[in-house]
Amino acid sequence: MAEYNDARKQALRAEYVGRINRVLDYIEQNLGTELTLKMLAKVANFSEFHFHRIFKSIVGETLNQFIQRRRAEKAAAMLIGNPAKSITEIAFDCGFSGSAAFARVFKENFGISASEYRNDNSLINSKNRKTDSRMCEAKSNFGKELNFISFTIDPVNGNQLWRYKMNTNEVKVEVKDLPDMHVAYLRHIGPYKGNEKLFQGLFEKLCMWAGPRGLIRPDQTQFISIYHDDPEITEEEKLRTDVCITVPEDTKVDGEIGKAVIPAGQYGIGHFEINTNEYPQAWATMMGGWLPESGYQCDDRPCFEWYLNDPKQHPEGKCIVDICIPVKPL
Repeated sequence: MAEYNDARKQALRAEYVGRINRVLDYIEQNLGTELTLKMLAKVANFSEFHFHRIFKSIVGETLNQFIQRRRAEKAAAMLIGNPAKSITEIAFDCGFSGSAAFARVFKENFGISASEYRNDNSLINSKNRKTDSRMCEAKSNFGKELNFISFTIDPVNGNQLWRYKMNTNEVKVEVKDLPDMHVAYLRHIGPYKGNEKLFQGLFEKLCMWAGPRGLIRPDQTQFISIYHDDPEITEEEKLRTDVCITVPEDTKVDGEIGKAVIPAGQYGIGHFEINTNEYPQAWATMMGGWLPESGYQCDDRPCFEWYLNDPKQHPEGKCIVDICIPVKPL
């Protein structure tokens, strides 16, 4: 009886987590628009009366705190990535009602004004955040031990290709268009740097759900990790990471398994063959080495890692991975 009750509680919690994840996804896709309690409670299929309490118990923040923080974090990324856009324009693009509201929320989240943040990158971590992740070293390293080899343009498809030397390995970075990819995901909120057991456990849980449904297809199913937040901006306890598998568009999901679309568009794709402890350097190669010299900048779509092998089957135990950064012309 006790085991039955435990299983039932886990199933109910998974259902609640899945519904709240749908709300988080909806908020992320609509940060620049008005987001009301009524609208978001409907997305979660909860009553308005109970929705606030459920949201806070699962996310750890009130609904308003989460929305305002994500708007401020999006604005912070735009302040650095879109230097030609005015602070007022960025405030409205991120869903703030005006400059005064934006200034107040931004300072509450970062301890400094938006103009100070834009003008002095050394202040970015003014809240003494622990920027401890695969991506956090990217801006500070700026591609150390990275040597440029060549740049070419494919005469057939027009794709651009850069070649670098990282340590003793050659790295290829290509800019090309990717189609929409439909994925089933399992979400983790919190730190993840160097925690291979965490990723392994999440993928195992996702595959245990997908396997009986016939969704693991050799040579077709792709394994991906999506990073929704910039770890140089978001506190590591609040970082959102999705482990994913590609699925048919009409796949039905349930419980804490969600479904999303990785948007089509232009991506800078770095192809790496690395040890598990070399992920930070690989991200540094892309964000600090290649990107500043490429003529591109990041856009609002999330970055992701695309895993191309099982390291256990590699003769040297290495990971073959594509690091994919959504880009647009500078």
